[in-house]
Amino acid sequence: MTKIKAWVAAARLRTLPLSVSGIIVGASFGNLDSLFGKSFTCCFGCPAVWQSSLFWLAILVTIGFQVLSNFANDYGDGVRGTDAKREGEKRMVASGIISPKQMKIGMIITGIITFFLATILIFMAFGNENFIISFVFFNLTIVSIIAAVKYTVGKKAYGYSGLGDVFVFLFFGLLSVLGSYYLFTHNLHWLLLLPAMAIGCFSTAVLNLNNMRDIENDAATGKNTLVVKLGSKKAKKYHVFLLLLGMVCAVIYTVINYREPWQFVYLIAFVPFLLNIKTVFKNKSPMLLDGELKKVALSTFFFAILFSIFM
Repeated sequence: MTKIKAWVAAARLRTLPLSVSGIIVGASFGNLDSLFGKSFTCCFGCPAVWQSSLFWLAILVTIGFQVLSNFANDYGDGVRGTDAKREGEKRMVASGIISPKQMKIGMIITGIITFFLATILIFMAFGNENFIISFVFFNLTIVSIIAAVKYTVGKKAYGYSGLGDVFVFLFFGLLSVLGSYYLFTHNLHWLLLLPAMAIGCFSTAVLNLNNMRDIENDAATGKNTLVVKLGSKKAKKYHVFLLLLGMVCAVIYTVINYREPWQFVYLIAFVPFLLNIKTVFKNKSPMLLDGELKKVALSTFFFAILFSIFM
């Protein structure tokens, strides 16, 4: 494997669509007054806000956070020995293809670039006249970078104590949707909690699948994820709860803001979720859940697209 391919593998490109789902939803709601029935679209039927430089810069910043998190996860699990006997997708540090020092440098570079892009994004969104808001978003950027790294890096890595689910729900769901909406509107609305919770639940379900797949290896290496703490049976019930709660939140929002039947087109994206629930409950070999990760992640991305277009 060449170095370029190794770095691409370490970035785990398959996780990127999931990471931007919240931005797509939040920015689309920020398309003028869409919460009050005035959604504007471009010539292809997509929210016009998707054509703005602010939107794409927010996407790049989010991708930066995700890649940084993936590098940190590869590094943290690699130096701890968690990935030493890991089956399935190869990890670069554990396999020796990328050294810990090289990965640490990659994390620093990614963090600097992401922070630089976030700074431009904040300035574009708020300018010089909103110092307090800009200060808050700068601090959120720093907190996001620290959270991305501390998931598996350090003596008190929260991914090793079962708090990863909380991180994903807050950052991929609430902060992603509400934060991106605020970038465009400088305002918030309580109804946005419903789609934010939906994205948060679906994203957490992907992490839960990942942890169910790795339960045996994690338990053996002392990585106490929530799945390890709950056990397989309870983890499956927790998984169902996450997906069902996410779907219910989306439907409740649509019912409250109902205008036309087309708003429910996103229900198509729920079919893979329901099939996934069936697969998870029948599963007896954790490693066979690896393929389900991509299905749920891409279904979340598909939901975000449809939900945003037809909201």
